Amino acid sequence: MISEASRARLERAVVANLREVPDGRPKRDQLPAALREAMVLERVVLPTGELRELERHFEDRLFGLGPLAPLLRDARVSEVMVNGLRGVWVERDGRLERTGIRFATEDEILVVIERLVAPLGRRIDLSTPLVDARLPDGSRVHAVIPPISLAGPVLTIRRFTDRPLGPDDLVRLGTCDSATMDLLVAAVRERRSILVSGGTSSGKTTTLNALAFAIGDGERVVTIEDAAELRLPQANVVSLETRVASVEGTGAVDVRTLLRAALRMRPDRIVVGEVRGGEALDMLQAMNTGHRGSLTTAHANGPFEALLRLETMALMAGIDLPLPAIREQIRRGIEIVVHQERSPDGRRRITRVAQVRADAGDDYELVDLIA
Repeated sequence: MISEASRARLERAVVANLREVPDGRPKRDQLPAALREAMVLERVVLPTGELRELERHFEDRLFGLGPLAPLLRDARVSEVMVNGLRGVWVERDGRLERTGIRFATEDEILVVIERLVAPLGRRIDLSTPLVDARLPDGSRVHAVIPPISLAGPVLTIRRFTDRPLGPDDLVRLGTCDSATMDLLVAAVRERRSILVSGGTSSGKTTTLNALAFAIGDGERVVTIEDAAELRLPQANVVSLETRVASVEGTGAVDVRTLLRAALRMRPDRIVVGEVRGGEALDMLQAMNTGHRGSLTTAHANGPFEALLRLETMALMAGIDLPLPAIREQIRRGIEIVVHQERSPDGRRRITRVAQVRADAGDDYELVDLIA
């Protein structure tokens, strides 16, 4: 096993070799030759297995995500959280745990963040200290740096499974039993509009994606998300993603704009990854004007609270509608609320499935289908 001192000397030699490439822009495929030259210079001989490990270490450190790279290669890790110099946490198999990884300086974390967002045309600096981005593999990246982060650079990477989970997968994983899933699949096929509610990281998007598997192949589906996570199996799917404003403050495209655009694309169904604001009213209007069977999610503590949140978000649309009119839109638009929670053991479970009665008068009346 190579010592830390020898590894440090090799790294300095490798960096020096890479800086001498003709165009001054070293690439990953030049690393093996630079490492071999450095080993000759430092008189280091390693077995083939250790050499491959050392090459992977330098590749991660010089071109990749440094100490985070092994975590992201672990299929059991779904989320990586860097809390400045205080440490690195992961969610592994649904459970939050602290790792032994610690960055030595804030600059190291900033380098990792830059390597993530720069290829995507995004930037993070003192003038733009917050960034959201989606990696080519679909992983979601969120980074915050000082002065708005008091803990130093904070980085969160949420990964997704190699393949989207379908209804049978949710039953296998214990999200719900087969009877509940059969009921929900039948509801989707019957074109009943469904709202999936739950807290942060409760599995709302995963359940939404699984339910969308039941949409017929002959239907045209438009998906709208802040960061594209949905992966539907149907062929006739159009995926739209919001865009933040540029450095000049122009070019922003929000969910409301995409919803209006989607209505001109002849959709049979609209799937909104999550409603957070005034777009809730546009979504409700779409559900009430010929786009039955549409699906969406919202943060809430329960089915009844989810409907109240929809009220609040619809009022944020800036249209002077009386509350009774908005409630009527919700009662006529949302037919089923699926509530999901994450249990202490890390599992995501559907805890309630409730039907919204359209003829409940001025208030909401929920009838539990599964509780």
